[in-house]
Amino acid sequence: MNAKGARILIIDDEPPIRRLLKVTLRAHGYELAEASSGQEGLYQAAVLHPDLIILDLGLPDLDGLEVIKRLREWSRAPIIILSVREQENDKIKALDAGADDYVTKPFSMGELLARMRVALRHAAKTGDEPVLTLGGLTVDLAHRLVKVDGQEVKLTPTEYEILKNLALNAGRVLTHRQLLRTIWGPEYQEETHYLRVYIGQLRRKIEPDPTRPRYIITEPGVGYRLVGGE
Repeated sequence: MNAKGARILIIDDEPPIRRLLKVTLRAHGYELAEASSGQEGLYQAAVLHPDLIILDLGLPDLDGLEVIKRLREWSRAPIIILSVREQENDKIKALDAGADDYVTKPFSMGELLARMRVALRHAAKTGDEPVLTLGGLTVDLAHRLVKVDGQEVKLTPTEYEILKNLALNAGRVLTHRQLLRTIWGPEYQEETHYLRVYIGQLRRKIEPDPTRPRYIITEPGVGYRLVGGE
């Protein structure tokens, strides 16, 4: 989905933040709607069906996590959290509740715009794309084949499943719990050491320099994000 014409709903109780976002995002071709409370945001989302939602966690009436949970009962629109809450636990709870990404205030508009583009591209995908390409990394879902700069890389089944899930959600943060639940099952969702071991193995196989990863980026204390290796 291109930026031009995409409908963005801002749910934030701070007028200066809403003004800044409206001016900047309109200049980049987005259509804007706004709400200053959780209830108003839920109403606007139901009426407008936005393509992406920017949500502050600290709202005057409803906790942002509750807003995410209610939105996820019916909406698949990407949700980017914008909040002063810096604690890892808040990020993890928001992502586990269904948010797509997390930007901490004060924030860079360039970073927010980049995260929005990733979220909109991901939402526009049909889900049946057989080959995922991120820079020099290629994941062929139909043939379970992984290549780096054209060279095939042999992965174990577990390594492949981790990489596949990261690739299907490229640009998004996946929490430790989300990955563990998907790959190993709900009873393993606290076993973060499993992930550390396998991520280390994956990096040794796909990264030019595993100590300075280009593809699998660690979000400290939260999870991992697959990027295009720029």
